[in-house]
Amino acid sequence: MSDANTTDFTNPSTFILLGSPGLETAHVWISIPFCALYIIAILGNFTILFIVKMEPSLHGPMYYFVCMLAVTDLGLSTSTLPKMLSIFWFNSREINFNACLTQMYFIHCVSVMESGIFVAMALDRYVAICHPLRHSTILTNPVVAKIGMAVVLRGGMVVLPYPFLVRRWPYCRTNIVPHTYCEHMAVVNLACADISVNSYYGLFLAFFLSSLDVCFIAVSYTQILRAIFSLSTKDARLKTFGTCGSHIVVILASYIPALFSFLTHRFGHNVPLHFHILIANMYLLVPPMLNPIIYGVRTKQIRDRLLRLFTHKGT
Repeated sequence: MSDANTTDFTNPSTFILLGSPGLETAHVWISIPFCALYIIAILGNFTILFIVKMEPSLHGPMYYFVCMLAVTDLGLSTSTLPKMLSIFWFNSREINFNACLTQMYFIHCVSVMESGIFVAMALDRYVAICHPLRHSTILTNPVVAKIGMAVVLRGGMVVLPYPFLVRRWPYCRTNIVPHTYCEHMAVVNLACADISVNSYYGLFLAFFLSSLDVCFIAVSYTQILRAIFSLSTKDARLKTFGTCGSHIVVILASYIPALFSFLTHRFGHNVPLHFHILIANMYLLVPPMLNPIIYGVRTKQIRDRLLRLFTHKGT
């Protein structure tokens, strides 16, 4: 009998996503803020894309990077929220094995892309503030396109081992995933095999790759802050510092919950599972909601174009 059961789960056709174990009775209430964040993220990011497309004066490096960020935010939130809400609202917990691998790859791929876009945006701000006269000659449209292509290729390639490694393991214990989506370590922890290679590779991406990105961003913003404090007027310093400060807050809101989730899967055995899952969802939901506000509404050119759009409709 045990052999038969083992065979059944060696290559499961579906996984069962539990949602947030321990908070099943609160699933409907949890879904309300999640759904609100998703709606704000969708509306905000599509608005940014629409405004930049319609306004020729916004066709520049900074706004191209903002559009790249908007696309990744749409992909990141849409890859998880619809299925998550179907679990919370309709108890639809099954997900096909291949669909689970696809979701896993897409989530982590887009997360790496978003990190790369933050680096590109830090580079753009550094050149714009520290070398303003050379900005248009350094970050030309072909250079921006090459940076965007490099960001996409890096994200696609470094995460490619994930689905292949997950597919090769036998799943002879259970096919129940205690999560709201197919997070890499949440799935491979179900395998009845030595998954050290998955854990080490995940830690490599979390620390080596992310550390490189964070170090580059930190160096860029350090140089930016030095340039800010050398500005002649106090108002200019405060305005530029406020903008850079809000950018840093959004970047931290992306990296800190992601790092917490990675470490908790491997070392945080005393962290309550439902708390870990809620934090893991935060880094997929909060940045896509915040980014259009910080990089869009707080940017004067986009804000002015948005106001003109509503004013024109009103008249």
